[in-house]
Amino acid sequence: MSVPASPPAAGAILVPDWPAPARVRAAVTTRLLRGASRAPFDAFNLGAHCGDDPAAVAANQAALVSLLDLPGEPRWLRQVHGTRVASFDATQMAKAPPNADASLARMPGVVLAVMTADCLPLLVCADDGSEIAAIHAGWRGLAAGVIERCIESLHAPRAKLLVWLGPAIGAASYEVGAEVRDAFLAVDARHADAFAPTRPGHWHCDLCALARRRLAALGIVRIHGGGFDTFADPRFYSYRRVSRTGRFASMIWLDGK
Repeated sequence: MSVPASPPAAGAILVPDWPAPARVRAAVTTRLLRGASRAPFDAFNLGAHCGDDPAAVAANQAALVSLLDLPGEPRWLRQVHGTRVASFDATQMAKAPPNADASLARMPGVVLAVMTADCLPLLVCADDGSEIAAIHAGWRGLAAGVIERCIESLHAPRAKLLVWLGPAIGAASYEVGAEVRDAFLAVDARHADAFAPTRPGHWHCDLCALARRRLAALGIVRIHGGGFDTFADPRFYSYRRVSRTGRFASMIWLDGK
C-alpha cells in the first residue's frame, strides 16, 4: 500500500510563521492531504493508535518524506500525556517510538514530530539554529510540567529560545470540568486567568494561554503562533468534534544543506 507522491495542494501544508533561523524547518500536515486510509481517516491520518489500518498509517507516514522533502523519516513518539523527553541524534534509529511527550535534537537531518487532534503542539528552536524541540501538550502534560521538562533539557539560554504554538482546540470550543482547572490552580493560582466560567462546575480552557504563562515563568517571551481552533477548523483532526478521528503532525528539523 502506498500514497502517490504528487505535490500537495495549496494550503495542504501549514508552514509556521515565526522568525526562526533559516536552517530550522517546520511544517504541519492538514486534512487537505489525501492518504491511503479509508474514512474517517482518509484525510492523511498519521496516528497508528486511533483505529486506522496500520498498513495505511505506515503508508501515510512513509509518504511524508517525499511529500515534504524531509531529510529522513520522522522520529515519532508514543505519546502518553506525560513529561518524558526523548533525545535523538542523526545516527540513532529507534526500534520503536519511545514513550515520551517531547523530543529534542541538535544534529541536522533529525525530524522531530508530535501528533495531535486538539492537544497543543509546541515547536521550539534556539535562535542560532543549534537545537530544536517538539512538545505534545494536552492538559495533563501541561499541568504536570512537560514544557518545563523539555526546556530544562535544552542547552541554549532561555532568552535565546523561540517557540511556536501550533493548532490546538480553542478556548471557545474547549469546556472542561473542575478537575482540569484545579490541576492548574494547584500549581499557580494565576492560571485562573486561562479559565472562563460557563455552566456550574465547568469552564472554557485556553491551552495557549496556559502554555504562554508556563513559558513566561521560564523566562521565555519570544512566543509565536496560536490563534487556531482545531474543533472549528476543518483543516485539522479534532477528537472533540469527532471522537473516532485521525491525527495530524507538527514537525521540526535542522537543514544540513
